[in-house]
Amino acid sequence: MTVQDRVRAAYAQLALGERPEAWITLRPAEAVFAEAEAVAGRLAAGETLPLAGKLVAVKDNIDVAGLPTTAGCPSYAYTPVVSAAAVQRLVDAGAIVLGKTNLDQFATGLVGTRSPYGAVRDVRDPARVSGGSSSGSAVAVALGIVDLALGTDTAGSGRVPAAFQQIVGIKPTYGVVPTSGVVPAARSLDCVTVFARTLAEGREAVAIMSEPFPADAPLAAPPQPVIAVPDRDELLHMSEEWLDAFERAAKTLESAGARLRPIKLAPFLAAAKLLYEGGFVAERYAAVGAFIDSLPDDVDPTVGAIIGKARDIPAHVLVADTERLQKLRDEAMAEWGDADALLLPTAPFHPTIAEVTADPIGVNARVGTYTNFCNLFGLAAVAVPAGIGVQVITRGFADAVAADIAALLVGPEPAVPYSAGLPLLVLGAHLTGQPLNHQLTSAGGRLSGPVRTAAEYRMFALPTAPPKPGLLRVALGGAAIAGELWELPPAALGPFLAALPAPMALGQVRLADGTSVTGFLCEPAALADAPDITAHGGWLAYLES
Repeated sequence: MTVQDRVRAAYAQLALGERPEAWITLRPAEAVFAEAEAVAGRLAAGETLPLAGKLVAVKDNIDVAGLPTTAGCPSYAYTPVVSAAAVQRLVDAGAIVLGKTNLDQFATGLVGTRSPYGAVRDVRDPARVSGGSSSGSAVAVALGIVDLALGTDTAGSGRVPAAFQQIVGIKPTYGVVPTSGVVPAARSLDCVTVFARTLAEGREAVAIMSEPFPADAPLAAPPQPVIAVPDRDELLHMSEEWLDAFERAAKTLESAGARLRPIKLAPFLAAAKLLYEGGFVAERYAAVGAFIDSLPDDVDPTVGAIIGKARDIPAHVLVADTERLQKLRDEAMAEWGDADALLLPTAPFHPTIAEVTADPIGVNARVGTYTNFCNLFGLAAVAVPAGIGVQVITRGFADAVAADIAALLVGPEPAVPYSAGLPLLVLGAHLTGQPLNHQLTSAGGRLSGPVRTAAEYRMFALPTAPPKPGLLRVALGGAAIAGELWELPPAALGPFLAALPAPMALGQVRLADGTSVTGFLCEPAALADAPDITAHGGWLAYLES
């Protein structure tokens, strides 16, 4: 699928009208298609674009140049001339913004219903909430309209919608992804987050948006990570069915080699309550309180009540709560001890829209039970589907550790159906695990999977260093040869061809399904004295023999 085809597919799906309330502003199709043409041109000119053609939805409290930023409130809208730093970095890497998505107004909520643009409904059950505040972004990814979406997470807004929509949500450590160009909710806590269909896609996007990590940040999880897991009786507001699913997720980690140990959640849960029930909510008033006071009728009543009550919080309350938070953090980290990560449910239950309407503040508070403390404690988190939504939480700047442990839960991920790369068939020293495979990976190559050629080739062992095979197409007596299909950025194929040593060459190779791709061939003159190894069916089988 070309970059242009990807755009056509997105607009074809939008035309079906699924969850239209997920969007606030969609770019005109002709503008997006023109940008796709430009990306294709950049690729043809030799640029390396790791996100070439990936479609992105952006939560409407994050600036995109030329599109209005509403923060879920029409009268608040303004049109920025510069995109947020996080958005611009994705665009520079080849991503294409499709539009701006709905949210709980001023990013205040975990339900996705507090918006004049409509309550965003769950993808599978329209009677249930989508999760907020990054509701539209999560739904756009879950529907497959976009490949990636940006949200924000102050109290759980980048993780709760991921849990309810059964996708991946990555909340980096505060400060890792710049928040310039983001309408603040609580400026000292806000994080730009990513929603993706797979953990690998989400990690790549976060890496592209990120500032450099501290030099001592852990780069990977240990082979046998220690994971703190609360006992069943420590978990609040959860049904027996959800408790069982959480325990199965913990067992999955244990089966993958992790060591589990219990943890008491009291200091974590006490800190979570401080986010909205104490002085910290004053940050939300500092962000948009003056606007709310000037136009109270333009604001969602629940959002107005939450932010408005912070107007008169005295400074000494915020100071006292800051001291209280530090004590709770000390207690929590002492309880954390030697654990590499903490495993928790992302949300304890999935409410209906009717339940939220009946008790908007109480239900929202219970949804945030296990997410509200994370940014207060300066932690990183990755939310993934595991029967229910679960989150792997790590200390600040151990983001890679969280993602590595989360990968144990999701297991092998399905291949992403769209790529802007060009196919390359490899048959010998460039195969996975072989000595020249690094030439593919260092050029941005991605493995598509194993393939076989049509039954019209013979393979020979060449006396090269390192050893490699030579493939020759024959009129009679051919056989199917095993190989791997990789995808390389178009700009990488030219240098790859130029660096090929004789007698190797790149040419068209027919696969067993009848399609033809670029692959490794050999000059016939070099095969005169080379052993014919066709009977082995492939290079790896020959090496094993």
